[in-house]
Amino acid sequence: MVVHLKTAIKYIFLFLIGIAVLYFAFKNQDLCKIWLEIKSANYFWILLSVVTVWFAHVLRAMRWQMLYNSISYKVSFWNTYHAVFIGYLANLALPRFGEIAKCSVVHKTANVPLFASIGTVITERLFDIFVLLLTGLALVFFQFNLVFDFLNDTIYANISKQLAGINYLWVLGLLILLLVFVLLIFYLLRKKFNNKFLRILVSLKQGFNSYHKLKNKPLFLVYTFGIWVLYFLSMYFAFFSLAATASLGLNVAYTALVFSSFAMVAPVQGGIGVFHWMVAQALLLHFVPFKDGLAYATIIHSSQLLLVLFLGSASLFVVLTKRRSSN
Repeated sequence: MVVHLKTAIKYIFLFLIGIAVLYFAFKNQDLCKIWLEIKSANYFWILLSVVTVWFAHVLRAMRWQMLYNSISYKVSFWNTYHAVFIGYLANLALPRFGEIAKCSVVHKTANVPLFASIGTVITERLFDIFVLLLTGLALVFFQFNLVFDFLNDTIYANISKQLAGINYLWVLGLLILLLVFVLLIFYLLRKKFNNKFLRILVSLKQGFNSYHKLKNKPLFLVYTFGIWVLYFLSMYFAFFSLAATASLGLNVAYTALVFSSFAMVAPVQGGIGVFHWMVAQALLLHFVPFKDGLAYATIIHSSQLLLVLFLGSASLFVVLTKRRSSN
């Protein structure tokens, strides 16, 4: 009970952080004007943006299926498709829980060992992180002045102010204690559950090797970069939904993509608050008023949220009523 209570408190705390960021983002803004902008939006472009994101999720499911097939597990496209959307749905409740949830879905529907699935998911994430870092470096290279001003005036200035009163010796001591604690837990678990621990390691290793065993690595990379191209196009298409952003170009969509991607890394349910603030900041760098940036971010975030709620719930229903297959 204590563990569950601590976990609940942690996730509530993270959710409240997101709400706080959302509050400060919309603080001192004319909410009526923002709402009027959203009401007058061109919903054709919003729908096109949502469909583009859906195609990105389809590619993600196809890419994940490739990893399973490479390690001799017969997992259908629909199994990975439903798992992907259920994972996104779970992330709305508990940040980062979606990765475990999607692996549990494949375990239920295709009888794949849980830790083998986790290994494939970690492999996927490593490629996504690589592309994210690549796009971030490209943004710094091509839009250095804009990014430098943001990092220096907004991020660095605020962090420096917060860190000014911190005692670094205490921080170093806490980090050492945390490291010792993690190593101790690792040692005790291995000693107590030696055979089970080895089976877990074997399953994880099997998942990690999934990319190396792929017969068509170029196709996997095409899917990976295709996912990010579709994310980029969804940001660009949504520009045309508002008069204030309709004239923005591909370079602005690229900035918004990178900023929003880093926002979604934050351990907050659905990126709420952080996503809105980061996207509005990205457009502000290109001289779009902050309130218009917030209206745009709200449209993007809300439309994708509705997509996940609708298709995630449908996938959950399908999985709960589906028979388990053998592998």
